[in-house]
Amino acid sequence: MDAFAFIIHPLDPKTDVARKYPTLARILPVSLIHFLSLYWPPLVLSHARGIRSPATGREVEGWLLACPLTARRMVTVSPRVAYRKIIQTGRLAERLGARILGLGAYTSVVGDGGLTVARALQIPVTTGDSYTAALSAHTLLEAAAQVGIAPEQATVTVVGATGAIGGACAQLLAPHAGRLVLVGRRMEALTRVKSRLSDIARGPVEIATDIAAIRSADLVLTTTSAGRPIIFPEHLKSGAVVCDIARPRDVSIRVHREREDVLVVDGGLAEMPGGVGLGFDYGLPPGLTFGCMAETITLALEGRFEDYTVGKELDVARVQEIARLAARHGFRPAPLHSLDRPLPPERIEAVRQKRFPK
Repeated sequence: MDAFAFIIHPLDPKTDVARKYPTLARILPVSLIHFLSLYWPPLVLSHARGIRSPATGREVEGWLLACPLTARRMVTVSPRVAYRKIIQTGRLAERLGARILGLGAYTSVVGDGGLTVARALQIPVTTGDSYTAALSAHTLLEAAAQVGIAPEQATVTVVGATGAIGGACAQLLAPHAGRLVLVGRRMEALTRVKSRLSDIARGPVEIATDIAAIRSADLVLTTTSAGRPIIFPEHLKSGAVVCDIARPRDVSIRVHREREDVLVVDGGLAEMPGGVGLGFDYGLPPGLTFGCMAETITLALEGRFEDYTVGKELDVARVQEIARLAARHGFRPAPLHSLDRPLPPERIEAVRQKRFPK
């Protein structure tokens, strides 16, 4: 049977370590978890079986693996050190018999977006960013529709627009946006992203390096690797819809608590075919998975054992292709969620009424 493997790592040290080692998480201070993560070996979290394509009947199995580096460690150690730990985890996947490896969370962000890891391993690699981008653009537009916002009459802002997912989402949203604002850290990189949109943008495209640029936005898609909140209550206009892809999240918990007139939804989530699970609680409701993991499984179900999504720039044709393939094999965009919980209809209606008072 064909098999895949997928790498995750601790984003919230206490919470995520407790999923595997509850006693250790309880007694170890966070600082020591960060320290030990550099020396802990990769490990198998679960072995999933019975993932079947409804279109072809093809069945695959897979392993969920942990690269022990915490998110803070992943971005503070040198790329060489991070690569070594990720490659070590990839070699565990090879020994288990996986034919493709997916890189989750910061393992896909560090360094060159999987290129070095792919060259070091004998099995192909994908970051899963292509399907994550497709799902997230869909989720933002779906949330907008439920609130009653017409994108062609709206200001749409992409935060983290120079990253792989952000750049792809900008291309997917540009044909729909009345006005598109790209936010990133480097003006030169933003200019390059903007140049790719000239032939497809519905309306004007602007660029900014200040997060305050989102204050005029009706729709916001945010996908940075900041590792901490960067969007706070004072940044958002009344009636805005925000799709947060980042893990750790870009949107402060204060927005959820203080801004009843703003809708924040999770990006990059998919429903598994047949509602099957992967045998380990990684924080999502049963039957859901992340887009990056869904892309890896889709490629295994399709028999496409190749370096599908690697590097820092995504091919939008591949983004659209993987969305079609995932749908063929039974994956669907998840219903709207916020903070990993289903979004109640009354919450959507409350924001709708704030935006369009009678």
